[in-house]
Amino acid sequence: MYHNILVPVSFDKERDVSAPMKLAQLLATPNAQVTLLHVVEHIPDYAISYMPVDYLREARQAVEAELAEMAAKLPNAKAVVIEGHSGRSILDWAETNRPDLIIIASHRPGMGDLLLGSTAAQVVRHAQCAVHVVR
Repeated sequence: MYHNILVPVSFDKERDVSAPMKLAQLLATPNAQVTLLHVVEHIPDYAISYMPVDYLREARQAVEAELAEMAAKLPNAKAVVIEGHSGRSILDWAETNRPDLIIIASHRPGMGDLLLGSTAAQVVRHAQCAVHVVR
């Protein structure tokens, strides 16, 4: 049983967000803190000029609202939205906040993942705590 669980959440279509949340409930102690974390990737400067003025602010608000709604379904859960590169930012957050378990969803790896590595693979390789990968 775990006391401080981190669940990185990706809103990609191929990711199943419900499975990691269910697993967090199963593995959590009765008073465990569960953090749902979403990393907003930086948009390259050349691309920002083609976006509406309020796009970034509105997109972040939408993500925060959806994540908060998901967190409300779990006892002692909170939603956190940060910016950066997914894998590195998850690891940095975990190093600072010291979860004892990270539950991360992963898609079925393709050839590109063998060469480049996925976010889940990076977290598994470098996390300082237990990592459970859900497919």
